[in-house]
Amino acid sequence: MRNRSHRWRAVLAATAAAALLGTAACDADGGSSAPSGTAGARPSPRPTPVWDRSPDSMAAVGDSITRGFDACSVLSDCPEVSWATGSDPGVGSLAVRLLGTAGAAERSWNYAVTGARMADLPGQMERAAARRPELVTVMAGANDACRSSASAMTPVADFRAEFQEAMGTLRRALPRTQVYVSSVPDLKRLWSEGRGNPLGKQVWKLGICPSMLGDADSLGSAATLRRGQVQDRVKAYNQVLREVCAKDRRCRFDGNAVFDYRFGTDQLSHWDWFHPSRDGQARLAEIAYRTVTARNPVT
Repeated sequence: MRNRSHRWRAVLAATAAAALLGTAACDADGGSSAPSGTAGARPSPRPTPVWDRSPDSMAAVGDSITRGFDACSVLSDCPEVSWATGSDPGVGSLAVRLLGTAGAAERSWNYAVTGARMADLPGQMERAAARRPELVTVMAGANDACRSSASAMTPVADFRAEFQEAMGTLRRALPRTQVYVSSVPDLKRLWSEGRGNPLGKQVWKLGICPSMLGDADSLGSAATLRRGQVQDRVKAYNQVLREVCAKDRRCRFDGNAVFDYRFGTDQLSHWDWFHPSRDGQARLAEIAYRTVTARNPVT
C-alpha cells in the first residue's frame, strides 16, 4: 500500500507539472494568465478615426454658389457670404463654424469660380491642394445642367470622368485630406419658386440657366419636357457624386440634403430669384456643418 501511495503521488505531481508547463507555453504564444485589471495588463490602443470631425483648415472648390453670386448685388460675386468660407456673421460659414472667425480668416481659401463646370474642378483642386488643407468642400454640377439647351448638358459619363479626375488630382497630392461633397440643388424647384417674380424673370433672360429657366412662364409640353430632362440630369449627377465619393474613405456626400432642401423665396437672391441669398447660404452652411461633424457618414 505504501508503494502504491508513493506511485499515486508521483503521478499527481507529474500531471501538475505538465499543466504548469502548458500555461507557460500559452503565455509564450501571446496569451495572458494575468487576471483582468492587474498591473501587467495593457489596454488595447484605440484606432485613429478615419474621419476628423474638427479639421483645422479648409479650401472650397466649385461654382457661383460658393462664390456668393448675386447674394449682395446683381450679377456679382460676394464671397464674404459664401456658405463655405465667408466671413459674414449672418451666414455662419462652414469655415467659421469649424475654425472660428480668426481661424477662418487665416486657414480657409475659396477657389470656386462663377460659371465653372465639373471639367474645371481638377484645376481648382490642384490650386486648393497647394494650401494643404485638412478639408476640401465641393459644390459643382449646376452649370453642367444649366446650359443653352437640354441637349448641351454635360453627358453623365463625362461628368463622372471629370469628377474622378478631380478627386485623383487631390489624392495624388494629399492622400489624407477629407472631402465634403454637396449634392447639386434642385434646379426645377428654384424655377418654380422664382418664376412668380417679374424682376427675377428679367434677370433670367440675361442668360442664367437657360435650359431650366428659358421661357419661364410656359407650361407647354416642350418646355415641360425640357425641364424634366434637366431635372433627370441633375439627379444622375447626384448619383455620380454619391458613387464616386463612396469609393473614398475620406469623402462624405451630403446624402442629397442640398437637393432635397425646400428653398423658398427667403432663401433665394432677390436679384435673380435663383441663386441663394444670405439666408440660403446660411442653410447650405448648416447642411455642410451637420455632415462634416456627424459621428457617422450619411448613408
